[in-house]
Amino acid sequence: MLVADVATGQVKRFLTGPKGCEITGITSTPDGRTLFVNIQHPGEPASERSEPAKATAISHWPHSQFPETPAGRPRSGTVVIRREDGGVVGG
Repeated sequence: MLVADVATGQVKRFLTGPKGCEITGITSTPDGRTLFVNIQHPGEPASERSEPAKATAISHWPHSQFPETPAGRPRSGTVVIRREDGGVVGG
């Protein structure tokens, strides 16, 4: 996901997703302090054919983020982004 500053024209990478995913559905709270980003289809192969017996061959996100379930099947999800200082995301 890229972010652009319309005033300066500067473009930067803001977020990368797991292999095989689509980053979609970005929205924020009215105060701009919380950003929601959907991760769809993580771990899907580039071809139209998937291999159900090898569901974790490309990714096992979000399970890979939790040591207790490292080999789980990839699942879509929503990522919530906030600044540590409580400020406006991107501000």
